[in-house]
This record gives sequence, structure tokens and C-alpha cells, in this order.
Amino acid sequence: MSNALKLDVPEGVPFIDFEREFDAPVEAVFRAHSDPELIKQWLGPRGYEMTVERFDFRTGGSYRYIHKANGEEYVFNGVFHVVRPNEFAIQTFEFEGYPDVVSIESMRFEDLGNGRTRLVGHSVYPTQEARDGMAASGMETGLSEGYERLDELLAADVKA
Repeated sequence: MSNALKLDVPEGVPFIDFEREFDAPVEAVFRAHSDPELIKQWLGPRGYEMTVERFDFRTGGSYRYIHKANGEEYVFNGVFHVVRPNEFAIQTFEFEGYPDVVSIESMRFEDLGNGRTRLVGHSVYPTQEARDGMAASGMETGLSEGYERLDELLAADVKA
């Protein structure tokens, strides 16, 4: 894939950064992050089924969704603290399999011109151990495959 995920997991600090570019306008990338019907089509690794219980992508909104694969369920929830359309979002993120380990995540949607977008993310964890656990959990595969699926969804939408 020409738009590879750039993941930075620096030693000794409880955060993870990522960048990913998309061959689609910022409005389309933002919409794919805000519409629960679109979220279900791309978020997470290939082969996972997703159920969205709630997804209110606005300042003060919240979300809860379930990924299912191989007879297992993985449930995630959080709160959207700030959402500025086509620009920025801050949210909490909690995997219910590890309750009380909540990260704070920010996402910047950058318009690169010529119908291209860069998504820049920063996740802060409550402890170094929590950050290391997330990094070892398959996060990179989930992000990479999810964004490849998003590329496919965006390409289909652009052609439609």
C-alpha cells in the first residue's frame, strides 16, 4: 500500500503516535470517522464483525462498539471530549477487557490539497505498562488493516 501507517512507540514514555495519509479529501476521511454505518465497514482488522451500540461523534458524545472474531468479543467504549468537523477530535478509549485503563487520544485531519488527507494521532496512557500492553496487543495490525479497509471504502465512494 502506498500510504503506509507510520507508528511511533518511543521508549520510556506512555504514549503512541501515528500518521497515515489517504487519497481522499479531508471531508470524506472525517465522515468515515464520524458515521457509524461507515465505521462498521472499516474499523479494525480484516475478518472482524463489528456491532455499534452507540456512536455519537460530537463534543460530549460517546461510543461503544463490539468486535467479534473466532468466537471472541472485544468491547470498546469512550467519550468524545472535543470534535471539530474536518479538523480535530479528542476522545477517551477503553478496552473493556482491561477496565479502568483509559487512554486519551487526539486525531488531526490535515488537508494536504489535491484531494489528499493526513490523519495524525496521539494516544496517552495512564502508565508505561498500559502503553506497552497496547503496543503488544496487535494494535499495529489492527490500525494498518483498518486503514487499508478505509482506503477501499474511500476509493469506492469516490468512484460512486
